[in-house]
Amino acid sequence: MRFGCCLNMLATQPDGIGAEHLQALAGHGFDYAELPLAQMMQLSDREFQCLAEKVAQSGIKCEACNNFFPRTMRLTGDDIDMALICAYTEKALARAASLGAEIAVFGSGAARSVPEGFAQATAWQQLVQLLRAMDPIAAKHRITLVIEPLRTEESNIINTFRDGCRLAGEAGCAQVKVLVDFYHLCAVHEPAAHVREFGRDYLRHVHFAQPGSRIFPADVSESEYDYGEFADALRSFGYDGRVSCEALTKDFDRAAPVALAFFRKVFQTR
Repeated sequence: MRFGCCLNMLATQPDGIGAEHLQALAGHGFDYAELPLAQMMQLSDREFQCLAEKVAQSGIKCEACNNFFPRTMRLTGDDIDMALICAYTEKALARAASLGAEIAVFGSGAARSVPEGFAQATAWQQLVQLLRAMDPIAAKHRITLVIEPLRTEESNIINTFRDGCRLAGEAGCAQVKVLVDFYHLCAVHEPAAHVREFGRDYLRHVHFAQPGSRIFPADVSESEYDYGEFADALRSFGYDGRVSCEALTKDFDRAAPVALAFFRKVFQTR
C-alpha cells in the first residue's frame, strides 16, 4: 500500500491548499500528497504553475486530488448547467493530471446534496448522468474518479459505501469507482462487511481519520478503537492501493509520524 495525506485539512494559508506542508510530508516518509481540486481551480494559470513547481521541488508527488467541485456548483436539482460542469471537469482534471494525479475524489457534499423538495430518485439519476459525462474526460487524462460516501451531516445522498457502489454500478463507467472513508463509515454505522462484499469490484481509494474526533490516528497500542475488522475487510480482496489520512491535527510534525506508523502497523502486517 501507499500512504498519503490530504493537505487541505491542514492548510494555514488563504488558498486552503496546504502546499506549505509538502516538504514536511515528504520528510516524515509519506508516499504522496492529496491536494484539493476546488481550491486549485481558484488559482490563476500563473499561480497554478507556481504550485506545480512547488510540488515538483518538494520531494513528494500529488497522486490524488480531493474536494472536486465547489459548493456553489449545483450537481442536483433544477439549476444544473451540464456544459459548465463539463468545462470545469476538463480543466480540473487537466490540472490534476499535470501534477501526476491518478485518482480524483468525487465527494463535494454541498454541491451534490439534493435541494429541499426535489425528488431523491431524480437527483440520483442526475448523478448517474453526471458520472457518465465525466467518464470520457477522466479517461482522456488517465484518472480514476472515486465516489466518496459522506455522513448525513455533509450530504443527503450517497451516505454509505454500498450506496457508492450502487451508483458506480448504475453509471457503468470504466473510470468510475468508489472510495471508502473510515470516518464516514463509522459515522453512519455501516458494517465493514460491505467493504468486504463490494470492495473487489469497486474500491480504488481509502480515506482515514480517527472516528468521532476526526483527528490523525493514534498509536494502535493506545487507541480505544479496534481497526482490525476494517483492515481485514481490505485484505480479504487484496486491496493494495492508496490510503490517505484525511484528518485534523494541531501539531502536524508530532501527529504525522505517529499516523504513518499506525498505517504501516494496521494495514501492512498479518
